[in-house]
Amino acid sequence: MLRFIYANDLDDFPQLRDSMFRDRADQFKTRLDWDVSVDKDGFERDEYDALNPLYVIVENEHGLHAGSMRLLPTTSRCMVNDHFIDLMDGVAVTSPFIWECTRFCLSRTAARNVASLLMLAGGEAMVGFGIEQCVGVFDQRMIRIYRMIGASPEILGEVGAGKDYIAVGLWSFSNAARLKVSQNAGVSPEESKVWFDRAFGPEQRVAQV
Repeated sequence: MLRFIYANDLDDFPQLRDSMFRDRADQFKTRLDWDVSVDKDGFERDEYDALNPLYVIVENEHGLHAGSMRLLPTTSRCMVNDHFIDLMDGVAVTSPFIWECTRFCLSRTAARNVASLLMLAGGEAMVGFGIEQCVGVFDQRMIRIYRMIGASPEILGEVGAGKDYIAVGLWSFSNAARLKVSQNAGVSPEESKVWFDRAFGPEQRVAQV
């Protein structure tokens, strides 16, 4: 199941919330050894989680987190402008039609299609809210994943090589990309629309078209 949940509503889903933040700690701190903070509960959270982002979450059959990512508008504070603007020659990305995607996280036990499901859900949010593009920072390991999913970004800036490689990418979501990602996810575009409408109501989509 795909979930679209704003941070202010996460407490309504305690199992999903806790397993997401613990999986983020496992991926970013334990497995990738990023310089991130983990609290006494084993949660990885940062200052951007306090800005009421929209979380796109894949929920497994046990009601737990299988994968997630975080979306924030670029018209307010976001990581790419606060910390990685040097990769874009000092030019900030600021537009009501461009949102930032961060904290792309997969549980250790995630099924093979979870990464594709996340990208499909992110695209559904873009369509539903009238977002034209998403921007995000990624490392080298994600290049293969994006290519496999069928959602490779346009590179806005990059630096380093190997494990030190980091880049800022820009994603669009065309009909062709939607079909390719949905095939890899094993979910039809019609079904992903249903999940979005369950979260926000069909009137949200109509209002933004």
